[in-house]
This record gives sequence, C-alpha cells and structure tokens, in this order.
Amino acid sequence: MDPQDEIYRRILEAGQGYEDADNQAPLYLRTTEEMLEEFQYLGEEKAYEVVVTNTNKIADMCEQISPISPEKCPPHIPGCEEDIKNIAYKKAHELYGEPLPEIVQTRLDKELNSIISNGYSVMYIIAQKLVWKSNEDGYIVGSRGSVGSSLAAFMTGITEVNSLQPHYRCGNCKYSEFEDYGVGNGYDLPDKNCPRCGQKLIKDGMDIPFETFLGFNGDKEPDIDLNFSGEYQAKAHKYTEVIFGKGTTFKAGTVGTVAEKTAFGYVRGYFEERGIPVNKAEMQRLATGCTGIKRTTGQHPGGIIVVPKGREIYEFTPVQHPADDPNSDIITTHFDYHSIDGNLLKLDILGHDDPTVIRMLQDLTGIAPQDIPLDDKETMSIFNSTEALGVTPDQINSKVGTFGIPEYGTKFARGMLLDTHPTTFDELIRISGLSHGTDVWLGNAQTLIEQGVVTLQEAICCRDDIMIYLIKKGLPPDKAFKIMETVRKGKALKDPEKWEGFKAIMKEHDVPDWYIKSCEKIKYMFPKAHAAAYVTNAFRIAWFKVHIPLAYYAAYYSIRAKAFDAQWMIFGKEKVKNKMKEIEIKNQKKEATKAELDMYDDLEIVLEMYERGFSFLPVDLYASDSTKFKIEEDKLRPPLNSIPGFGTVAAQGIVEARKDGKFMSIDDLKIRAKIGNSGAELLKEFGCLKGMSQSNQMSLFG
Repeated sequence: MDPQDEIYRRILEAGQGYEDADNQAPLYLRTTEEMLEEFQYLGEEKAYEVVVTNTNKIADMCEQISPISPEKCPPHIPGCEEDIKNIAYKKAHELYGEPLPEIVQTRLDKELNSIISNGYSVMYIIAQKLVWKSNEDGYIVGSRGSVGSSLAAFMTGITEVNSLQPHYRCGNCKYSEFEDYGVGNGYDLPDKNCPRCGQKLIKDGMDIPFETFLGFNGDKEPDIDLNFSGEYQAKAHKYTEVIFGKGTTFKAGTVGTVAEKTAFGYVRGYFEERGIPVNKAEMQRLATGCTGIKRTTGQHPGGIIVVPKGREIYEFTPVQHPADDPNSDIITTHFDYHSIDGNLLKLDILGHDDPTVIRMLQDLTGIAPQDIPLDDKETMSIFNSTEALGVTPDQINSKVGTFGIPEYGTKFARGMLLDTHPTTFDELIRISGLSHGTDVWLGNAQTLIEQGVVTLQEAICCRDDIMIYLIKKGLPPDKAFKIMETVRKGKALKDPEKWEGFKAIMKEHDVPDWYIKSCEKIKYMFPKAHAAAYVTNAFRIAWFKVHIPLAYYAAYYSIRAKAFDAQWMIFGKEKVKNKMKEIEIKNQKKEATKAELDMYDDLEIVLEMYERGFSFLPVDLYASDSTKFKIEEDKLRPPLNSIPGFGTVAAQGIVEARKDGKFMSIDDLKIRAKIGNSGAELLKEFGCLKGMSQSNQMSLFG
C-alpha cells in the first residue's frame, strides 16, 4: 500500500528462497498527486485528464459486480421434505408405538416444521443417506457438533443421541414412561420391568434441547458434521457423487497463511543473512506485518462443497489442485471454503478412529456396538478406580483405569476424573464438555468445585447448561439463548456494553455472581450433543476393555497406538518398565523427543496389559498380520510392521507373497516380497527367519 511496506515483500520472498528478494519494483499505490507527477510530461491539462477525468469516467461506466455469485444455492433432492417426515415418524412409531406419547409427538412436530419451513430438509436427507450407507457397509458413524440435539436427527438415524428427557420404553409392547426421575441421563435410571408385559425396560434419553441446534425460531443455520471411520472416509466422499451426480462435488479448499513464529523466523533470517543489526521490537513489528499472508493452499480434511445441478462451480469459485500440484487427482475450490460456505452447501465428512476401533472390536468378538449396555456398573467403575481391571493403582501408576479410552486416557483427563470421581453417565458427559472447552475447567469450574462453591452437576460444563439454567431462573428463552451463544464463543467481555445488559437481566433473576464470573472466563464451549456422542463410543470401547480385554488391546495397538515398538514392548514387563524409566529421566531433563513421549503413552497401556496377566507371542513370518494384532491362545500376536524400522509396505509385501506358499530361502523372500537387505536383517534380528537358508542353491560339497 505504502512505499515503506515493500520491506515485507522482501522478507517474505527471502524466507521462501528467492535470490532477487532485494530487487523490488516500486509496486505501492500512488496518491493522485504522485500520479500527476508521474504523467507531468504530458502537460498539466492532459495529465489531469488521464489521471483524474478518464479514470472516473471509466469507473462511472462500470456497474457494481461481485466476483462470485452472491446467491444462496443449496442442492435440491426431489421429495426430501416428505422423505424426512416419513422416515422420522416411521422410526418414532417403531420405538414408541401408536399413538406417539404427547412429549414425542410435540417435539417431533416442532422440529420437523422448523427444518422443513427453513429449507433444511435436504441437509438432513443427505446426512441420512451417508450414515445409512456407512451403517450398511458395517461402520457406525459418530455425530459431531450439536446435531445430536435434534430428535429428528435421531429418528432419521443421523445421530445415536436420543435428545429426549430421561425415560423408559419397552422394546416389546412399546410402553413408555416420561417422568421427572431426578437424573440427568436415561442410562443412569435404575432397572425396571415393563408394567404391561414384564419385559426389562430400555433406558433412554440424554436431555438436550433442540434450540442449541437451530435456535428458538428454527432459523439458525444448521451444521451437520459426521465422524466416519478413517477407513471408510474416502468411500463416504465418493458416495456424495452418487447422491448428487458426477462433477457436482468438490473438496473444500483452504488457504494456509504465514504463522507468527514462521514470520519471526523469516525476519530474523533476513537480517542475519545480510549482517544488518536490528532490535527485537523492530523484528516484532515486521513479523506482525508478515503474519497472516497467504503461503499455500490445501484441502479441508473432510469438507465437501456441493454445487446444485444446473449451476457451474465457476460461478462461485475457481478450482485448482491443492498446492498447485498438477499431478494430484484432487480438485479443490481455490477460494477458502469460509468465503463461499454462505452460498454453497459444505458437508463435513471427517475421519475418526472411534468408529474404526469399534468395527475391529465387532470383527474380533461378534458383538455389535448397539448391544453394549451403556449402564454397565463395572465399566463405569474404571472412571474412578482400577478394581474392575483386576490391578492395583501401584501396578499401573494410575488411580483410574482409563488408559487408552478416548476422551479419558490423557494425563489431563485422568486428573479431571480424580478431581470429580464420576459415577454416572451424565457426569461423564459433563467431564467431556469441560475437557473440550477453553477456560471452562482450568481456573474456572475446577476452582469452584475445589472450593466447594458448586458440585459437578451445578458447574457450567456444556453450552446447553447455560440456556437451561437461565430459563429455569425465569429468563425469557430467547434472551437465555443469546447469552448462551455469547458465552460459548468467548464474547462475554468483548462487547462490554452488551454484556452489561445481559448481566443486569441475570441479576434481576437472582443468577449468582459466581455463575456470571464463570461465564465471563469462558473462551469456547462444547455442545452437550457432541460430548454425548463421544462418550457413547468411549463407553463402548471401555466395556470391551473391562469384559473382553484382549480384543480391546488388539484394537488399541492396531489403530490408536502412535509408537508401538515390538523391540521394547513384547518381551515382558521388566523391559517395558525399564524403557518407561529411561523416558521419564529424559523428560525430567526436557530431553525426551515427541516420538519418545508417544511411546511412553503406549508403554503405559502395554504395562497395564502385562499386569492384567496377558502377554505377547513373537512376531512370526507366517502367522503375523501385516498391520493388525491378532488374538491367539489367549495372547496377542504382533504384526510385522510392529518391528521398528520395518514399514507397512514391506509387511504387506510379505503377507501378499506368502499366499503363494512358503519361502524357500532368504533370497526367495527378498525377491517375492520385494524387500531389501535391511528389511531382511530386521526380520532376522526378531527371529522371524530361523532355520531359513540364505539361498535356494544346494552345495554339492557341503
């Protein structure tokens, strides 16, 4: 913009290796006076005509245009409004009989009216088609965000979260019972038999208001994000083409910018290379000017942009190969998807480990995830003790048994469990909300609980808690909703005038000071529906850990372990303990690498497995899988790629080659499996090639 700004361009070009970075053309915007000076050779009158008169004349001839279409263009699927109604009511009648209980009928009617009248039914139908296809192919799908707040989403199969209040229903005669039981979640209800037919009643209901998803007037733009198995994600992306037709779906593009640290590195490098002394304040000023500049383009990990039939993608954005790589077969939007998601529908089809782990557990045990009881007492106990695992806290260096359980396995999450001692499903959801929020637990809820000001049930854990609490205090629902939206985005103190107004309303309705202060500290809040979906899958995985441990460990090591290393892990617990000690000492000196810290996390779970009385079989050339752990003789057989340095491609090569019969010699193995000398050496070190000669040739003279 200004002449002095060209230093930023020099620094950015130098940082990216341009040798002529210091040869900058004067490319700044001139003022009118500067332009007249540039054209003074034409004479004063002609220069004025060229610089001022003509440019204004041309500007007046141009109408206001937008480089991209400003229209909102969602795709349309014929009959989607009727389809969503039919699917939702059919499922509701299957679960709750006919006529539907008033509470179910009223909520479903209200939601479907909101969804259909605001034109959102197409989003529901797309999500429903994707989820049903994944389920058909054997993979469950986790819902993200607040879509689980919608009962219509539950009835159409988009989410497993039933957002109704805690209740009982009978799977046999369709009897149902909705009362205030004083629990926050249906899975925490006591067991009860059906008064009509005597069958054990199903406990259900997560108690989540629909308004967190679509607002009180049903006009909040919905965002349906889905977690597919990482193994299935590419198929789900392909299936969007089947739904909409070829050429209508594109990967969402992203724009990578220069980060603050990178910018500082560019500035320091520029001045050091040229031997120019510069103070830190000036370096900081220049780094700030370079931060946020476009650096590269990429693709969103799960975003798909859909163009409606009859329209062209070029009306909204150019397209490109990510990072301008002409060899890539992926086509993304050139504009960052945030620039166009107000015009076109973006689907979030993300990859996640939980559905993959659950699929492997089902394959190993034959137990479907839907059949796992979410009220199992033994499983619940591992969130506050190690007893159900049959080990003491000293044996595994932890007072809880949640190593490797999604949401609750990290040191931070285990610390939260020790502070809160959860005993109910509702409390697990609350803890998940607290751990995913920003400034919701540390320095906030944690302190309030420690000081005895509140209990876990009273603390603000998920964004929905705020709206429900304020409505109970007597605030008008729309005001409660607005306060929740302000707090969840961390905007309480960013607009002091607006917040003062909200504070006044809350004080009028006797909202305590600790509650208002807690709201002010929050930077980001998790939706309860997202927490509920995560906890459901985490609890299922925990159930296997308690009841079918070998299946759990096999699935964990195969899919989630970041640094499983057979060299340290399969030869007994003493070797595991020694390696852990070594990493601990390094970490105390701040010398442990990221890879070593990842290995430490895996070693904790391996130690727990040994302490529970399980062990490993050796890696075997013929019995081991390429990438997955197998259960044999009540032990685990590690895969070939668990040998450090032996890659997945080499392991797959062996598995493929051995289908054609045994290997005659080491040379035969190398040729057929396409592995090199170093690969063969690694196999030899692990005893996989015992008794195998080097070559096929026999010696005549022995």
